[in-house]
Amino acid sequence: MNRCHSVMLCIMRTTISLEDRLATQVRREAAAQGVSVSAFIAKTLNDALKRRQPAEPTRPFRLITVGGNGPRPGVDLDRPRAIETADDEALFRHGRP
Repeated sequence: MNRCHSVMLCIMRTTISLEDRLATQVRREAAAQGVSVSAFIAKTLNDALKRRQPAEPTRPFRLITVGGNGPRPGVDLDRPRAIETADDEALFRHGRP
């Protein structure tokens, strides 16, 4: 039976069968979270279904670069500290802290 309270909220009532041990765990967890058993089950199912859904594919992007002649002379791009040091030296040469 479906009950629609508004355009955005439709609720379906249903009956589920749970083993006693599981039903006890569900009641305890719902009480610990301060929610009804129905709300706990709905949230748990919703979370489980979201985890199963594949992530939305990311849109491809185009890396925009600027023209130039490559790295500054003496900078080895395989050594990140060398780049950082060269940047620091350039800042100090131009009077910027």
